[in-house]
Formats: sequence, C-alpha cells, structure tokens
Amino acid sequence: MKLRVGLFCLLGGLCFTVSALGAGHFWLWWLCGVITVASLTPVVRYGPRHIAAQYGAIVSALVLVGLVCTISEGVLFYPAIKAQLGIDLIGGTVSYLLIAAVLVALAKVLKLTEPQAQAVEHRPLALAIPLVLAAGASYVLYYLIFGAITFQFFTKQYYPHAAEQVAALGMWFWAYQWARGTLMALAVLPIVYTLRLPRWQAALSVGAIVWIVGGAAALLVPNDMMVATQRYMHIVEIMTQNVSLGVTAVLLLRPRAATAQASMQPAATA
Repeated sequence: MKLRVGLFCLLGGLCFTVSALGAGHFWLWWLCGVITVASLTPVVRYGPRHIAAQYGAIVSALVLVGLVCTISEGVLFYPAIKAQLGIDLIGGTVSYLLIAAVLVALAKVLKLTEPQAQAVEHRPLALAIPLVLAAGASYVLYYLIFGAITFQFFTKQYYPHAAEQVAALGMWFWAYQWARGTLMALAVLPIVYTLRLPRWQAALSVGAIVWIVGGAAALLVPNDMMVATQRYMHIVEIMTQNVSLGVTAVLLLRPRAATAQASMQPAATA
C-alpha cells in the first residue's frame, strides 16, 4: 500500500506541471503537485467510498479553498491585477475539475480506497450551520493574531499600504475574513463528514488540506508578485491560520467518541 500511495502522489503530482508549460519551474510545480496530492490522499483512502462522492469532496477543496479563497485575498491586496486574477480563477477551476477526475480515477486504478465501512459521527444538521459559522469566526481570530504577528515582524516591508487598505474597509474587512473562513469550513465539510479516521487524526488531516491546498504548495513556485523570502513567510503564516481553522472545524463538527456513544445509547434502548 505504501508503494501505491507513493505512486499516486508522484503520478498525480504530474497533473500540476501543466502550469510549467508557460511559467517554467517544472520540478517545483511537480513538487507542488506531489504535496497537494499527498494532502488529499486521506480523502481517497478513508473518505467517501463512492467515486462520485470522492470527486465532489476533492473538487470542493481544490476550487473553493485553493482558488476562490486564495484569489479573493489577492484581489483585496492586489486590486490592480483584479482582471488577471479573474482569468486565473476561471482557468484554475477548469484545471482543477480535470485534475480531480484524474486523481479519483488513479486512486481507483491503484485500489487505494479502504473498503471497510465505518460510521462517522458528526453533529446534526441543525447544529452544523451555527458551528460552521463559529469555525469561520475562529478563522478571524487566527487571522488577527497570526496575521498581525507576521505583518509586524516579517512582511510589513512588502505591503507598505496594507494598513491603510484595511483601515479603509473598517469592519467590512473582518466580515470579509469571516466569510472566507466560513467558506473554507463549508468547502471541507464533505471531507469532515466522511473521513473514516479518529477525530484528532481527521482534524490534522483536514488542517493539512486547508493549509497545503489553501496556498502553501503553490507558494513553493516562484511568482511575479512575491520574492522568495516573502513566499516562505506566507507559507508559515498560512499554516498557523489554516491548520488552526481545519482542526477547529473538525473538533466542532465531530463529537468525541464518548459523547457520540452516549447520545446513541438512549436511542438504542428505546
């Protein structure tokens, strides 16, 4: 199985090298792909057993977390290239729809999906909505704390007008970040509800997905907007914010085993 998982990451990572045709850096794009596919491996191993559900879960993470939430941040701080970012969003969505199909098919060929059925306990739908909103609110807190630390001590020199941009938006800036955090929590909800792993393992897996798909892997590749040091600082910053969000979302939406068993006992005795 380890050999098949490694092959899945290496072959799946090649899908991301299409970007190297125009931008170069083939090996870095491959590394970006390998890391991204590795983060998604728990989804094809222990997530939905049906191929269509796997596809939907991967597409949701790639498109919403990897494109919509990251590009929306770029639009906020780089308004001059808003048109180009819109084109990137459309092109990236098409690419990710195709890449997700390849990954699901490759996982099927390599027989990676664990066939054993296992119930995944989660909160009822009536609680899920406020808890997703709460997870989004937690992202605002993580963004405020870790974003402020990173900006003040590491990246302030690269964004001389960031403070003015944030001040101009006022409270709308934080509402905007709450919306981003909520959207990321919604994006991984299909994974949270289907990942057949213990609660904390699922939390760390989802946190890794939100971090790596949400910008960390892509920042390994040079781009015209950031110097190398700046990119590496943002990789760490995204880790502190996005891993925390992913872990929080899972812990909120999936009860502890003892709690889940206790809630099932009255129904069983009835």
